[in-house]
Amino acid sequence: MIFARSVERTLFIAVLLGVAWAGDKPAGPTPVPALLPAEFGGWQMQGSAQSSDNPAAADPVNSAILREYRFTDFASSTYTRDDGRTLKIRAARFADASGAFGAYTFYLEPEMAKEQIGDQGASLGQRVLFYRGQVLVDALFSRESVMSAEQLRELAGLLPRPGGSAGALPPVLNYMPTRGYIPNTQKYAEGPTALAALAAPVSADIVDFDAGSEVTLGRYNTPGGEATLTLVYYTNPQVAIEQLRRLDSKHPQTPPSPGVSTIENAGPFLYKRTGSIIAIASGASDHDAKALLDQVHYEASVTWNQAANDRDVHDLYQLVLNVVILCALIGGLAIVAGVAFGGFRILMKRWFPDKIFDRPEQMEFISLHLTETLVQAPGQSGIETHGGSQGTPPDAR
Repeated sequence: MIFARSVERTLFIAVLLGVAWAGDKPAGPTPVPALLPAEFGGWQMQGSAQSSDNPAAADPVNSAILREYRFTDFASSTYTRDDGRTLKIRAARFADASGAFGAYTFYLEPEMAKEQIGDQGASLGQRVLFYRGQVLVDALFSRESVMSAEQLRELAGLLPRPGGSAGALPPVLNYMPTRGYIPNTQKYAEGPTALAALAAPVSADIVDFDAGSEVTLGRYNTPGGEATLTLVYYTNPQVAIEQLRRLDSKHPQTPPSPGVSTIENAGPFLYKRTGSIIAIASGASDHDAKALLDQVHYEASVTWNQAANDRDVHDLYQLVLNVVILCALIGGLAIVAGVAFGGFRILMKRWFPDKIFDRPEQMEFISLHLTETLVQAPGQSGIETHGGSQGTPPDAR
């Protein structure tokens, strides 16, 4: 009993200490990890990195476009090696991977060669462009080497990664067909400025970014020539239906082909709605455009791409998690202690029977020492008491 009560008091005090430790953590802001490492792959940073949260520091000409991609901060630095080569790194961080991917497609040039660096990468001469997670990197070597790509892969592994759903790419990218796709022509836009700069065949009034839309487009080879496919993704099918009505009213159908209209500087285009997507094919004949649209099929899926930064929710989560971990540890220790104590008693009783535990002189019990015999005689209703050979014991009187 004394041992059990001691264990109970110890567990109770440990739980209280664990709750206090989990709840007394400071609720200060989470520090943002540095964009660029001091060294990687034999490259050493010269001085300290230049950083800024102004998109104009990253690209003065296209700062509005970077803002549409939810730019957060920028860092640049020059690295050197012992052989005298230099490497200039410019890195831009965005709110999520969608922004980094959009900026990557904006700066991607068709003549670039694909590289296996980060999530996606491409190179042209001494310049390498890639993104990983929510960070876009533009690297410029003074002189290339056979290990340049491997060194940048090491850099990509050191870049900060987004947490949770911030690392997910836009779902609309999954609906772009692969047959006939021309490499390095896919673009992604989240605002009218980027859409206009990408020379998209559709204008912002057709897309209506105020409805929460996202746009991806790419060029394709068709039997009749090159065509452009544009996918406009809306939050739900109901919004897409309403936007389709607006598209019909702004660009009336041209008979006799239903769903065919014209757009300035793009000529005829064919469009259709599938789920939450409005697909628009332009620059091709009706037959080729229809074949391209037939490759787009919407499938409903549930995603969550909004980062949760509620500090109170995070602290409550940490508190509950710490309490659960502490209870699991205490429970495990209690089980181990119980098994050890019980096993010790069993071993001692087996090896030293009646010497350490359950010794006869320590066993206390009540003995009646009954020596009388109660007999029910035949034909009698009462009970006769016959004394033993030594007479009636004093205790039985």
